[in-house]
Amino acid sequence: MSHSNPETHVIDYRAAEQLLDARDPRGAVKLLDEVIAAHPENTAARLLRARAFFAAAQLRPAELEFQLVLEREPDNAFAHFALARTFERAGRPEQARRHFRLAAALDPQPEYLRAARFDSED
Repeated sequence: MSHSNPETHVIDYRAAEQLLDARDPRGAVKLLDEVIAAHPENTAARLLRARAFFAAAQLRPAELEFQLVLEREPDNAFAHFALARTFERAGRPEQARRHFRLAAALDPQPEYLRAARFDSED
């Protein structure tokens, strides 16, 4: 595409955020595919695409994208939390619990702390 310039990608990123908010995760993924093809190092776009995959119930692509973000930003508490929710939805509670706890350790906000303890009674 000839219009592939940084300004366009900022616009695409914002549009993708709006599509995700408007419950059109697949539309968001399409826009973000172009942004990431042009800027594979853009971790924010990858994190947004991972969230869009999750919202579209595409759990395996979401998992891979969140893990890629975490390879680059191992202390990204939100990415750990979101990966944990992905594992939880995929029926993998042990992996979910590990990442919920990492999220809570990195950023002890109430939502993360609650999730880290969500089934620790067993």
